[in-house]
Amino acid sequence: MYRVLIVEDDPMVSMINEQYVSRNKAFCVVGKCKDGKSALAFLENNEVDLVVLDVYMPLMDGFETLRQIRKEKRSVDVIMVTAANDRESLEEALHLGAVDYLVKPFTYDRFRIALDKYTAQTDALNGIDTLNQKSIDHIIENARKKGEDMYPKGIQEKTLGTILDKLRSDPAKWMTGDDIAESIGLTGVTVRRYLNYLSERGLVVAEINYETGGRPCMMYKIAKSP
Repeated sequence: MYRVLIVEDDPMVSMINEQYVSRNKAFCVVGKCKDGKSALAFLENNEVDLVVLDVYMPLMDGFETLRQIRKEKRSVDVIMVTAANDRESLEEALHLGAVDYLVKPFTYDRFRIALDKYTAQTDALNGIDTLNQKSIDHIIENARKKGEDMYPKGIQEKTLGTILDKLRSDPAKWMTGDDIAESIGLTGVTVRRYLNYLSERGLVVAEINYETGGRPCMMYKIAKSP
């Protein structure tokens, strides 16, 4: 069983992450910390396989915590959890060897994929002392396929990210599918398909607007982080 440490300063988010981990029988939560310093202290005295690590925390943020973990050469993997969706943060996480990078708010399905990617890579490496190119390619390909399984047919990660970025650019503003489509250069039909997908997973809020002076229309805005 994989041992998980949750590092999150928001008690509600910490509880949700713990519930998500507990739904996978291959994992168990062995500890919860509210900041990076206490997480590093926990790692000194406890065996941990995977850390679910928030970025914005007091005392020591997630990136500095991960840098310290790497500096101490601890044999532990990390899934980053953050409200930051900028390219620089993602590049930093990848550079530091994060297994995955989850942007709040995320669903259980997306969290499950992160755990699946971790187990696919870890299980493939277990018991192997020497790797040849074929086995390396197999491990990388298997992890890639786990990432592709994230989305149903017709939903592409890049397009999904573009639509989410548009909604996050003004999180308090309600937008129609046509508004979003026009601003990012896609058809209204395509954008509405993605918005329905995001709404079903609780990433956006959908509401019918009856005050248009004509036919009612659906309005959307980004959901608040838990």
